[in-house]
Amino acid sequence: MNELSQESSPYLLQHAQNPVHWKAWNARTLSEAKTSNQLLIVSIGYSACHWCHVMEHESFEDEEVAKTMNAHFTSIKVDREERPDVDAVYMKAIQIMTGRGGWPLNIVALPDGRPVWGGTYFRKNEWINSLEQLQELYQTQPEKMIEYAEKLQAGLESLSIIPESKIEISQDLIIPLIEKWKKSFDPDFGGMARAPKFMMPNNYAFLMRYAHQNNDQELLDFVDLTLTKMAYGGLFDTVDGGFSRYSVDIKWHVPHFEKMLYDNGQLVSLYADAYKRTKNPLYQEVIEKTLRFVSKEWLTDEGAFYSALDADSLNPEQKLEEGAFYVWTETELKAILQEDFDLFRIVFNINPFGHWEHDNYVLIQSQSLEAIAQQNQISVAELQTKKQQWEKKLYEFREQRSKPRLDDKCLTSWNALMLKGFVDAYKALQDKQYLETALQNAKFIIKKLWASEGNLWHSYKNNQPSINGFLEDYAAVIDAFIALYEVTFDEQWLGYSKQLTDYSLDHFYEENSSFFTFKSDLDEALISQHYETEDNVVPASNSMMEKNLYKLSVYFNHSFYEKISTAMIHKIIPNIDYPSAFSNWLDAFLNLSPQQKEFAICAKEALGFSAKLYQEYCPNVVVAGTTVYSSLPFLTDRFIEDKNLFYVCQNKTCHLPVEDFETAWKDLIR
Repeated sequence: MNELSQESSPYLLQHAQNPVHWKAWNARTLSEAKTSNQLLIVSIGYSACHWCHVMEHESFEDEEVAKTMNAHFTSIKVDREERPDVDAVYMKAIQIMTGRGGWPLNIVALPDGRPVWGGTYFRKNEWINSLEQLQELYQTQPEKMIEYAEKLQAGLESLSIIPESKIEISQDLIIPLIEKWKKSFDPDFGGMARAPKFMMPNNYAFLMRYAHQNNDQELLDFVDLTLTKMAYGGLFDTVDGGFSRYSVDIKWHVPHFEKMLYDNGQLVSLYADAYKRTKNPLYQEVIEKTLRFVSKEWLTDEGAFYSALDADSLNPEQKLEEGAFYVWTETELKAILQEDFDLFRIVFNINPFGHWEHDNYVLIQSQSLEAIAQQNQISVAELQTKKQQWEKKLYEFREQRSKPRLDDKCLTSWNALMLKGFVDAYKALQDKQYLETALQNAKFIIKKLWASEGNLWHSYKNNQPSINGFLEDYAAVIDAFIALYEVTFDEQWLGYSKQLTDYSLDHFYEENSSFFTFKSDLDEALISQHYETEDNVVPASNSMMEKNLYKLSVYFNHSFYEKISTAMIHKIIPNIDYPSAFSNWLDAFLNLSPQQKEFAICAKEALGFSAKLYQEYCPNVVVAGTTVYSSLPFLTDRFIEDKNLFYVCQNKTCHLPVEDFETAWKDLIR
């Protein structure tokens, strides 16, 4: 056992029996490295990472590798999900050094933490040889390494600077960005025309909103193509619901099989919006299956959500194997489905299209059920029933297999993303259980993850919160609580959002940069300040905060919030060159478009009226409501007993209230 045996992170515990003398990232470890003047090895990964497991097995479990690492280095293992701040800084460094990034992320740094070398996955001999050369260089010519570290440090600092621009911003700036973006679209399978293929939910949320507001049917069709092909599998687990992190191929077929909470939370929100716009039953199926999976596998008795399921599980030979839980052989399928196998083969491509490797198939549709039914002289209803029966049989069979390992820590930001997913699903489908689950999770966040000092914690396990929250935690929780207000009209959720926003302004906001830092000013600084401004698979915490400030400025008539959100938008928009990395910012920019409106529902049956509204796709509307007199600035003096009053507002000007919902609705969508 090494020092990681004292940690709670499932990823760190996976390495607790390595012969490498791993230590955790903490002040004591860093201080000891400086005292001993040893180079640091900082190795970063996460529990569901397939290639992290491969490198562990090939190198970190190997005595020869351990001998080299233990002799000359202080070796630190980091769970990137627990310490996204450490991961972000070293990921930027590796991208400067090599032009690419990923996990496992392996860095060699000076004793003070400044990086000098690194990469991602290394084979055993390459890893040993590199470490020996670096150690020799540090012993014989340390000044060379220090000089390189200083230059790299300057590069890291420069990445944090977003230049001022004198460009006059207008909505027209989006047009060339969209046209540039379209050139990388995949016309056959949706998404981007490359592999591996990541889902990037905020990309399609923005593209759908932009296309909707600008009547771009071609772009809407592309979004629907993408969502349909993603839903066809094998990226989506048609047997039990839930999405894997990405596919290694261009057709969304073979994933790395790990399922992450943050993906599934955001994808539920995306499919909920798409369902509201199209009423496509496939989208409804995706939502319902995914939330059933999440509730079954990740929802705890406390109302929290676990983080992930591993890509690897035990195969019949009791060896860890990627995808072993999810794949099928033709022999298995014939035995389970018997006389239905021939039709099943057509639906799920038990053919070269669905083949993965060896004798294994990953289930994937390539046609709609309507098309398959017509080709096989069967009704769509009968085929749908058969598909459900097949999936039930496969589920029961698969549950007898060894399940993937569970990452049972609960992360605040990811929980909030999933909470928002349940709220958005409730808006679209009006299933009250979804709202109950969301409220249960919100109460968990308040009770277990919100400290009496006003700060959020980042992680929770074994009834113990840990690690002071990062900006991503505040941004996601504020967003989720605003969403809860929208479906309950309970103003306590706006009150909580405002408290967390004010705390964020006190401890994360930097007026000189116009942005929020990723770490609180109460925490020990890293080698470089990190401002998370690029949207990735999860939107940048700064773009999320901008949206929060915008909405809260409307609800509270708060000019300071509005000033900050506007400054953030005005600084970032002129600097966008590749829109896929700034899609949530572009979505936020649409809040300044001429179509943006606010809607106040003041009526005893306000929630009934809002339910009608939320079943339609209205991304350009900020909604507020009350069933009694309200002191919320946006609603003050707008409620009158025994009247239904609807206010449509735009650019801080409200039309006269109307008493008929349909009349207000027509004004809203005009």
